[in-house]
Amino acid sequence: MLFSPEDLMITIHENARDQVKRLMAEEGSPEGSFVRVGVKGGGCSGLMYELTFDNEEKEGDQRFEDNGVTVVVDRKSFLYLVGTELQYSGGLNGKGFVFHNPNANRTCGCGESFSI
Repeated sequence: MLFSPEDLMITIHENARDQVKRLMAEEGSPEGSFVRVGVKGGGCSGLMYELTFDNEEKEGDQRFEDNGVTVVVDRKSFLYLVGTELQYSGGLNGKGFVFHNPNANRTCGCGESFSI
């Protein structure tokens, strides 16, 4: 299977970009900060998403820039997140940040955990 460069990155929807920038400004994130996205074991489907702000890259990290947001993913998590789009859902029934992961074959009702 061949992948295009766009398939091998995490993309940021405009609504998520706006929310990331707002939250980073509110938290006073230092210059050069980025969004760190990862996967850890847990949740009702077996794997959970992690999303934090960071300003220090680690060996093996993958770095992407999309829609004006820098995203960094550790090597292990990258395998689970290839092609994922990060969106933000606000409003009365909003959930916050939402991952649209084409690799997930099952997700829980809350959308915070998944399995491959």
